[in-house]
Amino acid sequence: MILTVTLNTALDLTYRVPALTPHASHRVTEVRERPGGKGLNVARVLAALGHDVTVTGFAGGDTGRVLRERLAADGPRVTDALAEVAGATRRTLAVADATTGDTTQFNEPGPAITPAEWTAFLDTYDGLVRTPGTHAVALCGSLPPGVPVGAYALLVRAARAARVPVLLDTSGEPLRRGVAARPDIVKPNADELAELTGSHEPGQATRDARRRGAHTVVASLGADGLLAVTPEGAWQARPPAVVRGNPTGAGDSAVAGLLSGLVEGLPWPERLARAVALSAATVAAPVAGEYDARTYEDLLPRVTVTDRAAA
Repeated sequence: MILTVTLNTALDLTYRVPALTPHASHRVTEVRERPGGKGLNVARVLAALGHDVTVTGFAGGDTGRVLRERLAADGPRVTDALAEVAGATRRTLAVADATTGDTTQFNEPGPAITPAEWTAFLDTYDGLVRTPGTHAVALCGSLPPGVPVGAYALLVRAARAARVPVLLDTSGEPLRRGVAARPDIVKPNADELAELTGSHEPGQATRDARRRGAHTVVASLGADGLLAVTPEGAWQARPPAVVRGNPTGAGDSAVAGLLSGLVEGLPWPERLARAVALSAATVAAPVAGEYDARTYEDLLPRVTVTDRAAA
């Protein structure tokens, strides 16, 4: 079982319009609704790849109820271990422009988490990471109001104490503090990596992030794919072509590729190729946070992985 943590879950709405024009009324041609937040996106892709996943984090209010109903419909491979809170789960809105292929995103803030709710969640999380058969943990996304900025550092340490590999995918101060707790993998994008290290050169920044505590750093570089610096070596994986579409959830699919490769014992080049192909196939999918299986199968053998150990 793989455990994903989404402290700031969301109910994701995707609107498709013929063309998005500022200051104009729009006729929506298609509406999609599904559970969201980075860790839930990761879980959905992992389940599609054949892995059993448990999801935890917070859910509350009418939106949280709908999210959990939709989550139950995702199938038996995803187990709901979300903690109920008094506040209402947020919504996100992605407006997809059918003419340009671009997407505009609107994200609500999350619910305010009380100290008692946070303490109860820590007990739940500790039990989940210590459950026999938990093979890896993904800590994903932003922190809702009320959760301490050092939350991910606490969760990383708990996973390490349970001897469970842990991947961290967040940004800003939570990332800085989380890296210092020595996660097994961190997966920042180029902007998050530059903010963490002060360097805009990906190779240098990735090595700097490792020196700050991360065991392995896998940086998302957009159209340039993924750059990984690990104890076993360094590689860059690139997609064969730029894929246009909705990028929402593409990084989460990359996380799913990395985690699935980890628990399956794949070598790093194969993990990275899978992660890049899944990420690109997510951009091509019509719904935010899902991947197009045919695109994935087409891209996977054509991803190029280059040894960067000497770079």
